[in-house]
Amino acid sequence: MLLSVITSNTIWPVIGFIVLLGWPQISRIARGAVITAKQNDYVQAARALGASNSRLVLRHIAPNAVAPVIVVATIALGTYIALEATLSYLGVGLKPPSVSWGIDISAASPYVRNAPHALLWPSGALAITVLAFIMLGDAVRDALDPKLR
Repeated sequence: MLLSVITSNTIWPVIGFIVLLGWPQISRIARGAVITAKQNDYVQAARALGASNSRLVLRHIAPNAVAPVIVVATIALGTYIALEATLSYLGVGLKPPSVSWGIDISAASPYVRNAPHALLWPSGALAITVLAFIMLGDAVRDALDPKLR
């Protein structure tokens, strides 16, 4: 069942749309982190000692540039989940044999007066999941940011 949902034709346009909207933010953060790391004194010292470009990138720049990217990607993951649920709720995302909180919320919307719990459970689960990823990203930022130590 899961394999049929993954290989169905409806999930790939949604993934493509989210990637199309999400990559500029991640790449902008990565570029800024690389430029900042490249200007640090220890990189300049390694360059003065004759380190090759690949050594500079692998040993000095990449480890210091990856932390902000991980933080932004973790926070953005919650946004991507909410975006997928919104697209599915509007009917342009995943279709009903697939599993999505947006489909569940859309199916429960007409029955909000008679059975509000049918709408509250998927909405609450979606809100808690998005909030959890945002808080996880904040915790990862606190753990990886050397300025906060």
